[in-house]
Amino acid sequence: MKEREIKFSDFFSKKEKRLEDSFIQQVYNIPGGESINKCIQCGVCTGSCPVSYTMDITPREIIALYRSEDIESILTSRTIWICASCYACTVRCPQGVQVTDIIYALKRLAMEQKIFPKRFPVHALSNTFVNLTNHFGRSYEPGLLVSYYLKTNPFKLLGMLPLFLKLISKGRIGLLPQKIRDKKGLSRILNEGQIMESIVPE
Repeated sequence: MKEREIKFSDFFSKKEKRLEDSFIQQVYNIPGGESINKCIQCGVCTGSCPVSYTMDITPREIIALYRSEDIESILTSRTIWICASCYACTVRCPQGVQVTDIIYALKRLAMEQKIFPKRFPVHALSNTFVNLTNHFGRSYEPGLLVSYYLKTNPFKLLGMLPLFLKLISKGRIGLLPQKIRDKKGLSRILNEGQIMESIVPE
């Protein structure tokens, strides 16, 4: 009887496999995302990053952990939320790895899988902004601030009330939201984008 070949991936949990598959799908939807396989672990990305000193996992280590199929360790780190989106790592990478866009893919995956604290500020802000934009077709700053602070720190919202009233009195912000003319057209574009992201490249 022929023994079954034991693969390295057999040692990983179903959860890790699901996370890895979702991450690969997102990465390959990035233009040039396949460049992740070209990383030579030179560390230029980490040396170029202006905020790497605050990270618990460096950009170089993100690629290394991906290769070892440890996606969950990346998602539970604070690194992906610290990224300043300056693209210094991407511009200076000798192999053309799209490091910044890969970190964005990790953020999206973390939000989809809800791998972060319940009141995590970055997700609360992102989720509120997306919901308002989908509803009105544009950002609505008063609604964004109110919803964000109610989800994260309601007491801080009270402290901002004097500033809010001052801005309204000076005409710097609108009190009521305004919708764009062709909101249905924007909704169609956003829906098409979601469909394209769900397509797994061959």
